[in-house]
Amino acid sequence: MTAHPSEVLADATAAPWIPACDHYCGVHARMIKSLALQQELSQEFGACVFDVTLDLEDGAPVGGEKDHAQMVAELALSARQSAGPVVPRVAVRLHASDHPSFEQDAQIVLGQAGAALCHVMLPKVDTVEQLENALATLAPHLQAAGANALPVHILLESARGISQVQALAAHPRVQSISFGLMDFVSSHGGAIPASAMTVSFESSGDALDQFTHPLVLRAKLEIAAACHAFGKVPAHGVITEFKRLDWVSLAAQRAAKHLGFTRMWSIHPDQIRPILSAMGPDRDEISLASDILCAAHDAQWAPIAVQGRLQDRASYRYFWQVLQRAYRTGRLAVSDPARAFFPH
Repeated sequence: MTAHPSEVLADATAAPWIPACDHYCGVHARMIKSLALQQELSQEFGACVFDVTLDLEDGAPVGGEKDHAQMVAELALSARQSAGPVVPRVAVRLHASDHPSFEQDAQIVLGQAGAALCHVMLPKVDTVEQLENALATLAPHLQAAGANALPVHILLESARGISQVQALAAHPRVQSISFGLMDFVSSHGGAIPASAMTVSFESSGDALDQFTHPLVLRAKLEIAAACHAFGKVPAHGVITEFKRLDWVSLAAQRAAKHLGFTRMWSIHPDQIRPILSAMGPDRDEISLASDILCAAHDAQWAPIAVQGRLQDRASYRYFWQVLQRAYRTGRLAVSDPARAFFPH
C-alpha cells in the first residue's frame, strides 16, 4: 500500500493542523449560537473549519467571574459530549496571569473541562518567564483533568511582548501566537494613532491603518516570521468593522497573502465564511494540487510530469500544504479525489 502523504512528506518544521479561523464569543447566548454554527458548518464541510473560543477575559462581568467560568466549563463539556461524527474544537481564553481570577479560571474550567478543550489561550504574555509561571499555575489543574498535553496559544499585546517573540515562539508548549492589535496600539502611549486600530480600504487620505502603520506592520511581520521559523501558527487579530464583510475579506487576504498569517480571529459569526475563503487557496491551485498529489500517490511518490512540468518530493510537499489549507478552510470539495487523504 502506498504511504499516506503525511508520512512521505512530513516536515518537522511545519506548523500543526488547526483551523484557519478562531471565533471568539463571551456572552452565553452567543456561545450557544457559535457552537451550533460550528456543528452546522462541520456537517456542511465534513470537517471542523473554525474553533470556538469561549472568552473569560472580556466575557466575564466584573464580580461574576466565578459563575462565568462555571458556565464556560459546562458548555465545553456539553459540546464534547454531544459531538457528532466531527469532533468539535472548543477553546477558552483565561484572564491574564496577573489577574485575581486567573487561578480560579484554571481550577474551574481546566480542572473540570480541560480534556474537552482543543487549546487554552493566555492573553497579555510579555516574557518567557511570565509564560512559564502561568504554565506552572495551570499544570495541576490540567493534570487533574488528564489534559497535560493541552496546547497553549498566547496573545502578544505590547511592544515588550513583540520584542520577545522569537523566544516565545521557540517555547515547546506554544502552538500558536496571536496579535492583540488594540492593546498593542494603546501600549505606545499615544505614539501610534487610533487609526492604526482600524482598516481603511476606501480611504484616500494620509491616515495609517493597521496594514500600513510601520510599527503595527512590523509587529505583525515579527510574529509571522517567528512562528514560521519554529513551526507555530501565526494568528491575525480582529477586524472591528464586522458589518463590512468586504473589508473582512480584504483584510484576511492581506494577512494571508502579504504577511504570512495562516489563521485569523473572528468576533462575529458573519466574519467566519469570508475569513475561511480568504485564508484558503484558490480553486485553480486546489485543483492542480489535487491532480499532482493523486498522481504522485499512484506513482508511489516517484517523480512525475504534470502539464509538462517535473514534480518531485519538494513540490509534492508544497502541494500537500495547499491541500491541507484547503481542507482546513472548507474549500476542498467532498467530491475531490484528494479528499481520500483526509478524515471523512
